[in-house]
Amino acid sequence: MIVVTGATGNIGRPLTQALAEAGEPVTAVSRHAAALPHGVRHMAADLADPAGLRPALEGAKALFLLLSGDLHATGASHTDIIGEAAAGGVRRVVLLSTLGVATRPFGPTRIAMRALEDTLRGSGLEWVILRPGGFASNALWWAESVRARQLVAAPFGDIGVPIIDPADIAAVAAACLLDDRHTGNVYELTGPQVITPRRQAQDIAAALGSPVGFHELTRDEAKAAMTQSMPAELADDTLDILGSPSPAELRVSPDVRRVLGRDPRPFADWAARNVAAFR
Repeated sequence: MIVVTGATGNIGRPLTQALAEAGEPVTAVSRHAAALPHGVRHMAADLADPAGLRPALEGAKALFLLLSGDLHATGASHTDIIGEAAAGGVRRVVLLSTLGVATRPFGPTRIAMRALEDTLRGSGLEWVILRPGGFASNALWWAESVRARQLVAAPFGDIGVPIIDPADIAAVAAACLLDDRHTGNVYELTGPQVITPRRQAQDIAAALGSPVGFHELTRDEAKAAMTQSMPAELADDTLDILGSPSPAELRVSPDVRRVLGRDPRPFADWAARNVAAFR
């Protein structure tokens, strides 16, 4: 049995599908039920309460651990999840971390994630750590304005980073859960090229087959919009990266090809597959 946390999200959904297609028994963990591949078991749990994972972890051989917003939960002790996994008999954990652990290690969120990485490394379990950069799916923030006004509004229109398709993260995670050769590796995951918000708007327009304009927001305007759905600290961290990426954040990593034997998908592919969200 393989346990997938965050199983209904942009990474968890394709990962659950890939594991099920590979013939693996899968337990999908999320706060709320959702449509799942045939034969996949669902269990509701909140990762802010590690003890709540015990029923899902009992008898599992591997765990994909994705914390996302749970990392910001007040009073949560996420390192306890590793202890719960070991107690449940889990042998391997694939942790979704963040590239920021290496490139900007001093923010509170990244300090917490690095502590989780260190706990996993010292746990005695088999481990793989995935450190993706920005996600192509963050473009869904623009879906409403594209549908209503044929417009992408974003800051730093001509500054880019090599964003990654979440489906590629899922494919790498599946390989790491299923193949012993990846144990003990840290993989930095990026897309195939640096791409700016303005170019993303062009790719969305191409997928739609109709024009999409671009309006550049100020940093303050962008932060005001972002803090409607994330903590202010995370919004500032994200804007720091988008506005002034370091050389390490501009680097196109070879690790997707190293794991999958192919290049990562470009943003245009993501836009074509998700075009319905912008119509």
